[in-house]
Amino acid sequence: MADLAGVNGQREDFRVVGQRNVPGKLSYALATGVAKFGIDYVLPDMLHAKFLRSPYAHARVARVDTSAARAVPGVADILTWEDEDIRKLRSFGEMFGAQRPYLDNLADQEGAEVAVIVVAESEDICEEALRRLDIQWEILPHVVDLLEGRKPDAPVIRPQVRETPQFGIRSPDQLESPPKRGNVAYSNFDSGDIEAGFKAADHIIEYDLYTPAFASHMPNPSGSVAWWSDEPYFGEGKTLHIEGAVREKHSISFMYGMPPEKTVQEGLFMGGKYCDWGLRKSQNITPLLAKRTGRPVRCVNTREETYDFIMNQRYAYMKVGFTKNGLITAMDDFSVADGGVWGSSSFGNVGDQTQGPYNTLKCKNVRQFMEIVDSNRGMMYVSGQHCPFNWDIVTIAIHLIAEKLDMDPIDVARLNLHGPESQDDINPVHSFEACVETGRKMMNWDWHRAGARKLPDGRYHGASFRYQMCPRHSFATYHCKLELRQGVVHLPTQGPLFGVYSIECNAMVVAEELGLNYEDVCIDFDYRENFVTFGGGSDGTTASAWVAKECAHILKQRILEAAIEYAETAPPPGMGGGHGFGPPPPPPGPFKGLKPEDLDLAGGRVVLKADHSVGAPLTSAVPQNLFATYSGKPPLAVWVTGSMGKILDTMNTAYCEVAVDTETGEVEILRFGVAADPGKVLRPTSLESQIDQVMYFSQGCQLLEDFVYDPRTGVRLNTNMFDYKKPGMLDVPPVEKDFLETRAGNAVYGANGISHSLANTHMIIIAIHNAIGVWVDPPATPDKVLKALGKA
Repeated sequence: MADLAGVNGQREDFRVVGQRNVPGKLSYALATGVAKFGIDYVLPDMLHAKFLRSPYAHARVARVDTSAARAVPGVADILTWEDEDIRKLRSFGEMFGAQRPYLDNLADQEGAEVAVIVVAESEDICEEALRRLDIQWEILPHVVDLLEGRKPDAPVIRPQVRETPQFGIRSPDQLESPPKRGNVAYSNFDSGDIEAGFKAADHIIEYDLYTPAFASHMPNPSGSVAWWSDEPYFGEGKTLHIEGAVREKHSISFMYGMPPEKTVQEGLFMGGKYCDWGLRKSQNITPLLAKRTGRPVRCVNTREETYDFIMNQRYAYMKVGFTKNGLITAMDDFSVADGGVWGSSSFGNVGDQTQGPYNTLKCKNVRQFMEIVDSNRGMMYVSGQHCPFNWDIVTIAIHLIAEKLDMDPIDVARLNLHGPESQDDINPVHSFEACVETGRKMMNWDWHRAGARKLPDGRYHGASFRYQMCPRHSFATYHCKLELRQGVVHLPTQGPLFGVYSIECNAMVVAEELGLNYEDVCIDFDYRENFVTFGGGSDGTTASAWVAKECAHILKQRILEAAIEYAETAPPPGMGGGHGFGPPPPPPGPFKGLKPEDLDLAGGRVVLKADHSVGAPLTSAVPQNLFATYSGKPPLAVWVTGSMGKILDTMNTAYCEVAVDTETGEVEILRFGVAADPGKVLRPTSLESQIDQVMYFSQGCQLLEDFVYDPRTGVRLNTNMFDYKKPGMLDVPPVEKDFLETRAGNAVYGANGISHSLANTHMIIIAIHNAIGVWVDPPATPDKVLKALGKA
């Protein structure tokens, strides 16, 4: 696509963009521990709050007597689901059509906040008051086994709720799904002629794909502190202060019916985890509690309460037809996916119908019948895109076809990938070809059949490959403002830090366009500002940076015009400030009689375009303050147009090599490799770190992480860091990386971003299969490897 609609999108010379080791604006605070998350705030006279949490997988509080709890010394307030203040509270879910109250007496997972909130002088007093509640629980049937929960005779756990999937986007081929039956809702689509596709096939394979739910890691448990104050600046009424909430303050403003200007969120560190935008109750209940008590209130989750899902459990049963040369002719997908507890995101499930891997194939004969099963397993917050849209369904098909036909899986992928413009385009995708060529060299790629290569130490060698497209989030509109004040360019933004260092990329683009160094652009975090630079991850960054580029161009024009105007109208030397007061004005630049198109910006100076040695510093050439604004987004928002995957511009490829010990079942990752084309690299440190991160939790979900439930009670048995295994820093091998810049993206300078597209659920699993010739469902722990080999 390329950046053709905006200014300087085809720029060839870069001084700032692409620089390595550009420091993050807030890196020092994070590295030194100065950064304060919601859990770190302590205010004078502060109270603490805790929710009653269900010890059962599914239960209703039939009755609760709070009198003994209220008698505990130090208890300041107790609310129940029946209190009017709770009943009136607007749920953030209302923005997406949710109808369930903010807090009620029904718990649909173990650990769910339910029925009661206690506010007290300390967390220990809160805990004691919760213990003294006299609760009558009604224990309800539960579902933690999806395959049991989908059966017609399974207990129906949510008969009264008909949910609309969050962020579900209907594709043109998506069928009208049948009504919900029992615990099962349906999301189906059918394109092409599936039966004709299988008739055209020379071979048909069937395989199962299992993706376990997993949590990854939340470094900073969620929490917030809130208080109210009288402010003289915004008129009548109290001002709400809250720290520790998520992303922009809009959700808190909405929830409490507060004007944005009277909602203050100055803290810049929100915690959370990968692609997780969920607002936990601990992060949004504190304003109500602070208003009731007249004191600051803090509510924070414990480490045990951070084990919600980054991806839901899913079973896929696949049937794939292909020709003798490896061309896929039909794909039939029957999936059973966890709908989670009430309020869980279904984006990671239904999204593969519009943004998933099927759209990248030449094959149009695709059918998906998906059952989404209500369960009491756990919550997946708003995004849930660890491996977006179950991309490895196609990755496994490619490797199985390669094994069947004795072909390199890269060649199978190349054969089946459609061209850059549409599914009917037979031309090669330049970005894919470039990534493959680079990846082959980097990894010394030499594919072999399953079980065919032994290492000198007797272990079996396995390798795998996958491709994905680099996504983009240009569906969001961004509102950028730049200011020139006393010769310094300011880039104001609301914040907070979202984990992708997006404001730094924006500042680098602004510096590039204005002839400045990165450190010359002053990033101003201010909760009152409108500019938010993130919109989904690094790909949102490239879109907001496109808007910043356009805004910088406007400011540049105004600077050049102002420099000429000042040169024409500046008072003679020796005169003081206005009315004889103040210091004398600075001497103007030598621009009298010139036009703006004769000038340029370079090195913090206004200079002659024809001779950069002639000019003046910004502080003297333009003594007045200027500003510029721009609202918009890059063109071709493919997430909105339904073209995701049908237009292929920037791609990435990933590689894995493992060694498997068939005597012990141990799996060692020997190498991770990534050859990626994000279009244009803005800040290499951010790009590299994001890839390191996705490989970290891709390893976790495939080798270590899994939830264990007591089938009798539905309770999780391993929500702690002893029993729930996660990779440590020493477990993950360094990721070898090579980046290409085809400039084919539609955002700033042809960038698209990487975001979550390299995250995967089966690349290691496929490499294990290539090593030993048998499939092991993730997580591939040693006992499961030995069992698959018939040795346990």
